[in-house]
Amino acid sequence: MEPDRLHTPHLELSAPTATDVASIHAECQDADLQRYTTVPSPYLLTDAERFVELTARWWADGTEPTWAIRRDGRLAGMIGLARFDTGAPEIGYWIARDARRQNAASEAAAAVIDWAFADDRPSIERIEWRAVVGNIGSARTARRRGFRYEGLLRWAHVNSLGRADLWIGGLLRHDDRVPQEWPLDLD
Repeated sequence: MEPDRLHTPHLELSAPTATDVASIHAECQDADLQRYTTVPSPYLLTDAERFVELTARWWADGTEPTWAIRRDGRLAGMIGLARFDTGAPEIGYWIARDARRQNAASEAAAAVIDWAFADDRPSIERIEWRAVVGNIGSARTARRRGFRYEGLLRWAHVNSLGRADLWIGGLLRHDDRVPQEWPLDLD
């Protein structure tokens, strides 16, 4: 599969490139990003280089489309669909510290959801969302995009810092995408 470029009113989503390596490395030093994602800790420059190489392979084999989120030409985060080839991928994203609370995650997620559920991709019937318990920003984004809260997965998150519980939600192709009520305090 060839990488697709997506455009929103404020963002461009495109495949990460070698020119993004330094920015990815710098952003992945953020302790919150290391806590809430599966990026290695410590995050080395070689990790960023390998990540960019991996994303090219994932696009090529159609397993994990991944986009760099760009605002005004600057890296604002990453978003992707893991296990895309299963027909029920998991959406994942991180936002650069200086781009948080500016709607970048929600705007990028809307574009990726539209892309995944497009009529020319009829095998995608469900998108899952997961976040480490306590990742309020990610949960707010998922709720805003119409994901239904589905529960708690105990100790299901594993990264270099250890294990953590995960919240899980889902969005079906034909769900309305209006914000949903969740049994979590996200305000």
